[in-house]
Amino acid sequence: MNAMTTSTSSSAQYRSDVCIVGNGAIAKTTALGLAQAGHSVTLLVPPARSGPKEEASGGERPWDVRVYALNHTAHNLLSSLKVWGALDLSRVAPVDSMIVHGDGENAGGLSFDAFSAHTGALTWIVEDSNLMQALDAALKFAPNMQLVSGRAASLAARHDGASVRLDDGTVIEAELVLGADGRESWVRGQCGIGIDYRSYHQRGVVANFSCEKPHHGVAYQWFTCDEGIVALLPLPGNRVSLVWSAPDTLADTLMSESQGELAIRLGEFAEDKLGCLKPLQPEMVKAVPLVIIRPHSIVAPRVALLGDAAHAVHPLAGHGMNLGFGDVVDLLEVLAGREDHRSLGDERVLARYARARKEDVLLMQLATDGLERLFGANLEPVRVIRNLGLNLLDKLPMVKRRLIAHAMGR
Repeated sequence: MNAMTTSTSSSAQYRSDVCIVGNGAIAKTTALGLAQAGHSVTLLVPPARSGPKEEASGGERPWDVRVYALNHTAHNLLSSLKVWGALDLSRVAPVDSMIVHGDGENAGGLSFDAFSAHTGALTWIVEDSNLMQALDAALKFAPNMQLVSGRAASLAARHDGASVRLDDGTVIEAELVLGADGRESWVRGQCGIGIDYRSYHQRGVVANFSCEKPHHGVAYQWFTCDEGIVALLPLPGNRVSLVWSAPDTLADTLMSESQGELAIRLGEFAEDKLGCLKPLQPEMVKAVPLVIIRPHSIVAPRVALLGDAAHAVHPLAGHGMNLGFGDVVDLLEVLAGREDHRSLGDERVLARYARARKEDVLLMQLATDGLERLFGANLEPVRVIRNLGLNLLDKLPMVKRRLIAHAMGR
């Protein structure tokens, strides 16, 4: 196979080095990385949903409410795979600085900036649709790639490989099966991998707004006790993307209000910095439940998990997607460095991948979960301590630089 082929045939049989289950950015990036490394890859995606497609109206394409704050690990990986250059860079916003606000009358504060970190940007804000279009374009020219559309029914592992059987009888044989199929991972369930699951009783409410004043590439975040965590991320031009981690009751209210009313609420946080906010796309507000998921393992015989299938964290640090790209980087390195006599799905090879990811994932889980608990505590002594902590941290440049370096993926 010289380039990606697509199939929806019934009762067929496929064989490749790797079978990847998933249809998101992590699944496609993994497929591209493995194919470019010389491995044959089958990407199993769910059947396309029927129904009318949204037609783009004349003028500017609507701004996607699902955005990612991609760090340097993600940037370097996508650049090495020739995906970053394929993005519509006019719709990518570099983040030059970040300002974090505490809560209460004597709110603490913390700021980071790219200049102090000796880098051109802290992160880059990229729309999901922009990233997916670039990945899809790259996959069309990837060698050794085949795309299979269907519903997986069963997964079986053997000493010499694994097979995924679809509900139409199609079988995909591979040395290694990768589950990059989201936090409700079918692959993880087929392997019998248990999880520790906890709901934050919050939803991430997302929407886009135009702002009266220029944002100058600054990302703002407000930690509040009663109203959750509010983040406004810069988009190109005078535009910002909202990610509001709101308690369920407040989320119900936000979703029932008009976007204009939501803009007024945001004005209480941001009006002095960004001026009047106006909805970019009326009625374009979405929400997703926020949870933490810790699988008991990210590997099983002939299987490895990546992305949200391997870990789901609170979005307050914006690093859920970056953890997934870290998975891809470490997996590609581990597979490339394996001994010649070991197959891609060898037990020891997969154990190396699990060890490589353990520290990074655990640190991010502890940090995001700990911060959510700390700022969710509605006690005045705790409020005072956390605001003092933010102010103290802001005055410790060495500690700040280490935090910035870790956040950037260095």
